[in-house]
Amino acid sequence: MKNSLKDLILKEVLSSNLISEGLRYHIERNVGVDMNLFRPGSEAFFSLFREARELHRVGVYNLKESESYYIKETEIGNFGDFNGYLVPLDFPMDVEDNLFEAEYKGRKVKLNKPSRNSGKSGGQFKVYVKNPKTGKVKKITFGSREMKSRLGNPKARKSFAARHRCETTKDKTSARYWSCRLGRYPHLTGAKKKYRWW
Repeated sequence: MKNSLKDLILKEVLSSNLISEGLRYHIERNVGVDMNLFRPGSEAFFSLFREARELHRVGVYNLKESESYYIKETEIGNFGDFNGYLVPLDFPMDVEDNLFEAEYKGRKVKLNKPSRNSGKSGGQFKVYVKNPKTGKVKKITFGSREMKSRLGNPKARKSFAARHRCETTKDKTSARYWSCRLGRYPHLTGAKKKYRWW
């Protein structure tokens, strides 16, 4: 769909009652939904992400670079069942919440929270994830001990993303998934800001 046609459709949508006041506010001020105006965790907060994702899916809503990750790569706004509880997907909650803790070899671990790997085997970093197929917790190590990440180098980031096919990697139980997202955890590498490989 050509941009002019998209703009025309978006203008028509804005002049109708087809979108919420919240999304209208963001579009009119040219602000992405990553800067969601609603209180984090509220129904309106999640609803805004769902609405933007659906409009993007049908080709009406153009994503800004800052919000692209949240709409394309996460399920924020959607909910899933976890041990009988309805929980928001890809939405960080208080780490004390037991819903985000699990047992691995008899000890409590936090899920989806990368940290440094103090073990002698495997990569520099580790993360515990729940395998959706088996329901079991798996420890994943990633990041070569022999190489630096070179996160601050745009060419190195681009090359890494191409080699590892980062844009299409969705499996959280793979080391490649976490390696591709290392830049989002500056506390692991000592970086001063967050980076994206692609």
